[in-house]
Amino acid sequence: MNLNDTNILKRLTGNWVALPIYLLAAMFAPLPVQSAPVLLNRIVAVVNNAVITQSELDRQMEQTLHQMALRNTPPPAKDVLAKRLLERMITEKTLLQMADETNIRVDGDSVDRAVARVAAQNNLEPPAFRIALEKEGIDFEAYRQQIRQQLIIARLREREVDNHIVVTDAEVDNFLANQKQDPSRQAEYNLGHLLFLAPDGASPETLQKLKAKAEKAQAELKNGADFAQVSASYSDAQNALQGGTMGWRGEAKLPSLFVDAVKGIKIGEVTPTLRSPNGYHILKLIDRHDIDGKQIVRQSHARHILIKTNEVISDQDAYSRLMELRDRLVNGDADFAKLAKQYSNDTSAAQGGDLGWLNPGDTVPEFERAMDAAQAGEITKPVKTPFGLHLIQVLERRDQDVGPERQRQLARQAIRERKSEEAFDDWVRQARDRAYVEYRLEE
Repeated sequence: MNLNDTNILKRLTGNWVALPIYLLAAMFAPLPVQSAPVLLNRIVAVVNNAVITQSELDRQMEQTLHQMALRNTPPPAKDVLAKRLLERMITEKTLLQMADETNIRVDGDSVDRAVARVAAQNNLEPPAFRIALEKEGIDFEAYRQQIRQQLIIARLREREVDNHIVVTDAEVDNFLANQKQDPSRQAEYNLGHLLFLAPDGASPETLQKLKAKAEKAQAELKNGADFAQVSASYSDAQNALQGGTMGWRGEAKLPSLFVDAVKGIKIGEVTPTLRSPNGYHILKLIDRHDIDGKQIVRQSHARHILIKTNEVISDQDAYSRLMELRDRLVNGDADFAKLAKQYSNDTSAAQGGDLGWLNPGDTVPEFERAMDAAQAGEITKPVKTPFGLHLIQVLERRDQDVGPERQRQLARQAIRERKSEEAFDDWVRQARDRAYVEYRLEE
């Protein structure tokens, strides 16, 4: 989020909603306050050149059990939960190692903006939000660290997956045609999801065992077991320990396999076991509603000052110059439009840097993320994009029905998001399979 804190956190937590503090803690899985040191802190897993210790696993266990109790979710057996938590920690450590090796960093300001955004969604100022977390037994610095790690992974995802997603005109044409022919394609679904992840290049024997595991979970659900408990016991999805719910998603943002499966069931029912390249899936239709076909988007009226970098002007030179301009603006010693006309290297300089009303997807991701994270009237710190470094100011925001002229662009965006989710899951699976992992939990 030197970048769009909002979009990245949406990926991590679903669409913004005002959630109780304990649910926010559950989504980010922060670590509790450090307990007193123990004499023996054995290694429970080796991940490439790093380790996971028993005390780290114990803290995750304690926090997860606390979160499940707050949600009234019966926990699985302790050994089952320990194994599932360890697998999640291994995957996360693998991704963080990849990010570190390629110099992906998240600065403190980005973390602060992310925390402030979550606080605002809970109708709290950051200081009050911190107090509320600590009342729930959540160490604030550990919470910030967990958010930092999730943002790092999101940046890694953007570079390794999102930037390589291609949506063709034929895909957009087909999507829009299907929407017109099938009214059900104007529906949104709230789904629960169980994933039984297949290793890369899994043998037929491995797949058979995985299918048997899925069928066992299926049988428990049919016998009335709590979906969240089954998710915690069996699912390999990243949100398995948070109940397995995917949140509200339109059809374009769901795999066609999922949409076709849930069309034939009633609210509260679960699908048969589904097979995909990633493994096996079971879905629960939590709820569904129709949408009226209007396309309401959040638009931002923004302006910027761009300094392009080259052999003569380095990133540091541009950053320093923009910080000087920002200080003058924040102190009220200068006018944004006049500075833009004087210093900006963009064609918008003649208009005082004014970009007009911007829709989602109109700008490059780095610019859009920073713009979305800024409050109206706020001037961001310098933001780096492929074009150079920018100062950005959001003048105002509005929700707008964009009408037919934007249908194609929004369809493309929705398809891109769906393909990104599928590609990211596959990429994480492959990254995890390539990592050297040595288990010592049973020693």
